[in-house]
Amino acid sequence: MKNPIILRRKDILSHEQALYWKDLLYRTVKIGTEVEFAMPKGVKKKDFLPKLIETLQPTRDLANPGRYGVLDVISEHCGIEIQIIGRLPYYPALLEQYKKIFALFPPGIRTRPTCGLHFHALTPDLSEPVPEIILANIWNLVRRYAPELKFITSAGDSLSALCRRRNYNSHLEMVKLSPSPYSMREIQQHLKESHRVPEHNNFLNLEHVRFDDDGNVTDFHIEFRFPDADISPTSVVAKTFLFLAIILKAVELSQYGVIHVGRVVEWRRKCQILDWLSNNDGPLATSDTSNITPQIIDELRAGSHELLELLKPIFDRWEHNPAFETLYLLAETPISLMRVAGRSWDEIEQLLSERASTTDESGLDDTDRRLMRIIELAELTGVPAREMWLWEIARELFLTPRELEERLTRLDKLRGLRWDERLGTMVFKL
Repeated sequence: MKNPIILRRKDILSHEQALYWKDLLYRTVKIGTEVEFAMPKGVKKKDFLPKLIETLQPTRDLANPGRYGVLDVISEHCGIEIQIIGRLPYYPALLEQYKKIFALFPPGIRTRPTCGLHFHALTPDLSEPVPEIILANIWNLVRRYAPELKFITSAGDSLSALCRRRNYNSHLEMVKLSPSPYSMREIQQHLKESHRVPEHNNFLNLEHVRFDDDGNVTDFHIEFRFPDADISPTSVVAKTFLFLAIILKAVELSQYGVIHVGRVVEWRRKCQILDWLSNNDGPLATSDTSNITPQIIDELRAGSHELLELLKPIFDRWEHNPAFETLYLLAETPISLMRVAGRSWDEIEQLLSERASTTDESGLDDTDRRLMRIIELAELTGVPAREMWLWEIARELFLTPRELEERLTRLDKLRGLRWDERLGTMVFKL
């Protein structure tokens, strides 16, 4: 990370607490979406909406996902909004869900600058308050990388209108409010009382968060409002994991303090670029991005790579999850630049899907799976030393010691491995 300034805090997490909260949030955070799109040209909403509701079978019950995981289908000023219930994060299942839902959309649907894509991260089953320092790090990670996040999730169709306008995802209050000197409860109050930005229209919306008397979070529910409208299932799922990775990285950072937005000159530059990316100066509900030159795009790409490099260790622990490769492509060429180049939404989905498929397979063969079974079922235990265990397993699988180490290295990347002295065997971390 470039200029990794950390704000000192008295409430930092211990290493054990960080491991606990990473595991707990990974198991309990559900990320749902509000997918917005415009109707096909020439189609009236009153004819369109009832058929779509009948097709998607919304349950209107968060506890009941129904057939497609759709909570509701509602009329919006931009056209239609599909509210998709969050589920526990597993890439293949999420991608299958979004592909099924998007395949049910009638042909001809469009994205317009009045449409957006909102991600809600919440923990409905969490029975204890989240330490405030974790929310503070989420807040400052989003602030620090706000221009890059806006760039990665941009989806306009013109170089002078790369993003929708600022009104409904404003950064104006966010860039001013730091977790030092303010507490997160005080920041939320500032957002609530703002006369410039309606509370629910903030870049990172905290209106649903609730705090206890100590300032810790009793109701963890944040909304990432800044992504532009997106009807590529591969893209939507990759962004879901981007926001989950930010949450989990915030836990890791909370062992040391709160991440700072950066040095004064660099921060002012980021704020300037963010103003050029996200404003109300374009026509037809767009931002005027005519100030975003090729040189600034290179700056945004560099910052996006920095963000992804910071999050890479989180992604490395997720099995069968090619989201990082998709995000790396979007950091180089977001959907906005693909659309500027003339690609249709179908072509964009095909491109992203092909990128994801290159890493979707685990690359495991029958010997790898036999090795996984030996470890998973603890078929060889009570061995005094790791070297002796390796020798026994290599002989069992007809492998050289070097070949076995290579296979264990691959499994370590997928599942995490460690030697357990008490059991006398290798065990998976995940």
